[in-house]
Amino acid sequence: MNLSNEIKIIRQKAFMTQEAFAKALNVAFSTVNRWESGKTHPNMTAMKQLKIFCDVNNISFDELQNAWLKSKEVK
Repeated sequence: MNLSNEIKIIRQKAFMTQEAFAKALNVAFSTVNRWESGKTHPNMTAMKQLKIFCDVNNISFDELQNAWLKSKEVK
């Protein structure tokens, strides 16, 4: 699955809106919106925050990590 879908799935597994998810990650709502629409990708700092979020919420990070790494290979 692609990176934008993986981010959306993680947010939905936590039963959060984009706004609440952004606040939990300490990023802007528009950032989460751009990630989920595929316009941008999380940077390394954001990925670390996503990893922490997944760990705290007992959500698997593996698929997101794999999708992120694949997105980096394309560039």
